[in-house]
Amino acid sequence: MDSEQFAVIALGGNLSFDQNPPEVTLRNAVQELSDRGVVIRGKSRFFTTPCFPAGAGPDYINAAISINTNLSPVALLALLHAVEAKFGRARAQRWGMRTLDLDLVCYGGEVLPDRAGYQAWLQLEPARQAELAPDRLILPHPRLQERGFVLVPMADVAPDWRHPVSGLTVREMLAALPPEDLAEIRPV
Repeated sequence: MDSEQFAVIALGGNLSFDQNPPEVTLRNAVQELSDRGVVIRGKSRFFTTPCFPAGAGPDYINAAISINTNLSPVALLALLHAVEAKFGRARAQRWGMRTLDLDLVCYGGEVLPDRAGYQAWLQLEPARQAELAPDRLILPHPRLQERGFVLVPMADVAPDWRHPVSGLTVREMLAALPPEDLAEIRPV
């Protein structure tokens, strides 16, 4: 790409890596992205979030960063996967415990692969969401508006970003969540 694009990356982890707790892994991953040429515009606070389903493992540490990048969305995703691998991420189970999870939440106002493809993933039944992984990049993240553990940190770095399909800002999506979905998300 010729010009820099704004994007948001959600970070999470609930397993130690190299004898370091998840907070250290997340900090090191942000530094690694910066070392690889990603321009970090903003960093959220760290938040602790209960593992889902309850009792399935240690609590997660979640955060978000806003960035500028010259990489295409697909190239940025490949970079995120490479950084995850460097920090011990194994993709053995969908929605399983992990040392590091880097999700490309949004890339400017892009909708990928297209609006019809996005809508298909948005409308996927919850049981099928747990079984299926997309074979291509879906943007914005189709579950963004449902996930307090993404929206709370994202509100620190991009509160006014507007969802290109729903038209809602991060603040508005966060305000629409039930209070019980946010009750256990706490700053570290």
